[in-house]
Amino acid sequence: MIRAIFLMIILYASLIAWMLAGLIVLVLPRQAMTWLARAWSRYYISLCRIIGGIHVEFRGLNHIPKGPLLVAAKHQSIWETFALLSLFDDPCFILKQELAFIPVFGWFIGKMRNVAIDRKAGSRALLKLVRAAHQEIRADGGRQILLFPEGTRRAPGAPPAYRFGIAQLYTGLDVPCLPVALNSGVFWPRRSLKLRQGTIVVDILSPIAPGLERQDFFTRLQEQIEEASDRLLAEAQQNINASIKA
Repeated sequence: MIRAIFLMIILYASLIAWMLAGLIVLVLPRQAMTWLARAWSRYYISLCRIIGGIHVEFRGLNHIPKGPLLVAAKHQSIWETFALLSLFDDPCFILKQELAFIPVFGWFIGKMRNVAIDRKAGSRALLKLVRAAHQEIRADGGRQILLFPEGTRRAPGAPPAYRFGIAQLYTGLDVPCLPVALNSGVFWPRRSLKLRQGTIVVDILSPIAPGLERQDFFTRLQEQIEEASDRLLAEAQQNINASIKA
């Protein structure tokens, strides 16, 4: 618990320091903001390892194609919110509108041209999301749209709760979709400071080519992410049990 509290204090203090030091990027081209965000992501991963004892193993990096891409990731922890940024050349996050109103932090979100949505607006928000994502994914040679298709963090092993909006994005954008499985919730549970030392595994699966029917895509995406995440969960539990016995 002490280690976890210390890590959170250092992380948030560092984030504030990085934002204040990085205010200059607000008057520079957007690419400078992207560079800063990716650098922060690598720094964040290092702090988690050095202070929290939380390592990471990225599998399937060779599956990441160049150019425009839709990335659909499992969401179990706050960890992947920052850690996944470092994997992509020009990431654009789909995030809740409330984050854009946070002082200073919201300026950086706007500068990076992330897409903020009002989750209470229903179908109108989805139409706006598809239009905004389409605009961003075609910009500057092709960006990577990142989102969590369940919308919120789910505990490891919990029944999946995917939202059909991911299928509408897939058909509207007409680009490959990259499924991402992980087991971060084992080591950094949601709404908890009880961190567990170990190695988070992020498994980047083979891209799903564009052109599938919405329901076919939705079923395939969910099956691939859930099967891989369940496998990673079992692997993590086996390693934890082995370390306890040792």
